[in-house]
Amino acid sequence: MTRRAKHSLVGLFATLFVTVLAALLPGASASAAPSAVDPNPIIILGTGGLTWSDVSAKGTPSLWTFLRDGSTAAVSVRSVFTNTCPVDGWLSLSAGNRAAAPGPGKNGSRKTTDPCPPIPVVDSGVVPGWNDYVAAADALKFDSTLGTLGEQLASNKQCIQAVGPGAGLGAAYQSGAVPRYAAYDASALTGLLTGCRVTLVDVGSLRDPDDLPASEARSTAGSRAEQAAAIDQRIGEVLAAAPSGSDLVVASLSDAGSSERLRLVAAKGPRFGSGTLYSPSTRQDGLVQSADLTVTALTAAGVPIPDSLGGTALRRGDADGGEASNSDAAAQDRLRQLLDFDEASHEVHPLVPPFFNGVVYTQIAIYLLAAVVWRRDFGSTDLRLRMLRITRRVAVVASTVPASTFLANLIPWWRFPIPMIAVVLSVGLFVAIISAVALLGPWSRRLTGPLVVVALATLLVLGGDVMLGSHLQISSLMGLQPVVGGRFYGMGNVTFALFATAALLLCIAVSSYYVKRGQPKLAAVAALVIGLAAVVVDGYPGWGADGGGPPALLPGLAYLVLAILGIKMTWKRGAILAAATVGLFLLVGFLDSLRGVENQSHLGRFFRSIFDGGALDIITRKLQQNIDILFGNYRLSLLVPIALAFVIYILARPTSWGSRSLQRSYEACPTLRPGLIALLVTLTIGFAINDSGVAIPANGAIIAVPLIIAVSVRVLEDEARSSATTRASRRG
Repeated sequence: MTRRAKHSLVGLFATLFVTVLAALLPGASASAAPSAVDPNPIIILGTGGLTWSDVSAKGTPSLWTFLRDGSTAAVSVRSVFTNTCPVDGWLSLSAGNRAAAPGPGKNGSRKTTDPCPPIPVVDSGVVPGWNDYVAAADALKFDSTLGTLGEQLASNKQCIQAVGPGAGLGAAYQSGAVPRYAAYDASALTGLLTGCRVTLVDVGSLRDPDDLPASEARSTAGSRAEQAAAIDQRIGEVLAAAPSGSDLVVASLSDAGSSERLRLVAAKGPRFGSGTLYSPSTRQDGLVQSADLTVTALTAAGVPIPDSLGGTALRRGDADGGEASNSDAAAQDRLRQLLDFDEASHEVHPLVPPFFNGVVYTQIAIYLLAAVVWRRDFGSTDLRLRMLRITRRVAVVASTVPASTFLANLIPWWRFPIPMIAVVLSVGLFVAIISAVALLGPWSRRLTGPLVVVALATLLVLGGDVMLGSHLQISSLMGLQPVVGGRFYGMGNVTFALFATAALLLCIAVSSYYVKRGQPKLAAVAALVIGLAAVVVDGYPGWGADGGGPPALLPGLAYLVLAILGIKMTWKRGAILAAATVGLFLLVGFLDSLRGVENQSHLGRFFRSIFDGGALDIITRKLQQNIDILFGNYRLSLLVPIALAFVIYILARPTSWGSRSLQRSYEACPTLRPGLIALLVTLTIGFAINDSGVAIPANGAIIAVPLIIAVSVRVLEDEARSSATTRASRRG
């Protein structure tokens, strides 16, 4: 290795190390943990099936008082299976993590068409069938320990009172024992609600008769509205009997039938005034997850919080800015915001699969069209020019779709009578705007002009969104799905794939400009600045909070910078880069694990699990997720990464099919070839180290392949036009 290469490698890795260290320094977070609070009695009223659309001043007056006088939010109740049964919700409250009763399928699985298992009634102070629930939790490998809530309180000399069957499940110790249990009796509530600092009350669950599986017998009489009114009456009875100074939390813990959607949670008392609820686990005012309830109960009791719990304590939202109004008009406004969370997530969820199928078919059509126009002997010159222009424009338009799906959430499309048409038109509007800027501006005459516009627009939309709170991502076609509850902020796998791909494409365009001007050092610096800025946005805990992104993006960036500087990648240097990647992965995991539990990403939690003994369960579960995606209902999504690998292969081999036209693209855009190899490195590493990583190369291809084709076709278009001009001149 030459001295110049050594100096470049050392300087590059030092820069990368400092960037990662600055971005992931422990303690950096956008949402500081709330300060310690004095213990205070808390009563959690658990129900199920209720959404904010069931709440009204006339039909549910008790819930309306929570909406008017308390703090409210939509809550993601996803436990293990697609729809969450009442028994699952109570078991998840007990564990502070995802848990569920075993179903009738293989390995305890359960389909949406299967009936919900009944909630067992505590008998002689013990939950019947408790060992079966424990075995199911162990088999599901979610690191869930049933009985965590009751056991943690008991080990800190605090009692927990359970009222009603579901509350018995939630309050059980790890042995299944429930020392303090009573059936629901309105006349006895006053005495039951004053004995312990934490009280759970089962006020019944709503089971929608229009949404029940055909095999499930109706356990509750009445229509949906009648059941909601009956639950509201029991909530009112608890309100009347609750001791003054207590915090009361009403939480809908489960779905109403086969359909999954966001549910309701509301709290009022000394710590919860009028406004919204906030949880650092979601970083979204007015949106929380059910795991937060367990931590909230433990926090109210003043006991330590186990590191294994997946939620954080609920508090009144900071966005309320002081005392929010408790008028009926203000309550109605908050209800509209809560309904927006629910309706957007509910309407977009079934649209995601057909949307991605449409994207895949569009990509295939672009590949076929490109294969036709790449043939030099195709048609007359005029026809060939026309086809080249059409192919280039279609490719550029297709590449604007990802950013447009996020911008579409600026329009409340879910409020329209036909949401599917509304979201398509919303996406189409922003596709038209970005495409017009890319294809009609003066930069469109440059080879990489449209590529720069699309890549920059994608970077600004996705990066700006995570820096401002990830609001556009929530319930967007390519963003985060709160009803699934996997992630609520920052860079998810899909967002990272789009963001990283756009960053590397922009690096290619900018560096090629300087290389063609004979300034390789300036080209390398420009690529490094763009790439490191993307790494900071992706990895900074207060923005992207992505533990698996920087270890994937940085090696690709390093390869591109070295290639620009003319440093050839040998086996030795490749091994150094691979070792640095592994070290970087461990470094990011270590730094992430040093932050507060509520601010850690999945990578930090995984690093901690290596020492806690839960790493194997996490690896097994993540591997199963990737297998399910590969061989599940979205087989068509495999065509995208396969196509990406194929196109990059032929672009990286000048002697392969289509060599002459593609080789000319390399000459016109000098850093295209190393940039595409860098992109392949990033997407491959991202696939390997992230959960559901199969989605990363698939979604990266959605931007990369059309823009690569657009550049290559533009070269052919210019040559065809030049050739036609030359022939015309000769004839003249």
